[in-house]
Amino acid sequence: MTLEIDPTARISKLADIEDSVRGSVIRIGARSTVDSFVKIKPAGGSGDVEIGENVTLNSGCVIYSGHGLRIGDNVAIAANCTFAPVNHAFADRSRLIVEQGFQPSRGGITIGDDVWIGANCVFLDGAVVNSGCVIGAGTVVRGTVAAYTIVTGNPMRTIGTRT
Repeated sequence: MTLEIDPTARISKLADIEDSVRGSVIRIGARSTVDSFVKIKPAGGSGDVEIGENVTLNSGCVIYSGHGLRIGDNVAIAANCTFAPVNHAFADRSRLIVEQGFQPSRGGITIGDDVWIGANCVFLDGAVVNSGCVIGAGTVVRGTVAAYTIVTGNPMRTIGTRT
């Protein structure tokens, strides 16, 4: 694994960043904070995890590398959010799901700059959250969220825009 942590980033001693067997790169930008009990697990693909500058990952967040995750700058992520840029294959009924591997990439996950993510959100492969968005607590995010949009829920719905 290649782990690149800016010297001004703060990583809790209780965070868990696993080694990659597939060569995934994990980058953590300047002035970013990775809190206690954050888990970064290279799994489900060979994508990189890129965390921008001035990002806060609060306790209990789980990040899988899968097909890749990019988090922009100045992003606030509340507790217990999951970023899963990968999907298990399951179509073959004659085989156990755990034996079928993973589906092809839907593009990984991209989070733009200046985004606020509430607690307990789940981001799925192919999610694109453009700059300036607010993601309400408990939202399941798939597909694209337009810039400066406020979304919430499962299924996700737009409840407003930032002015």
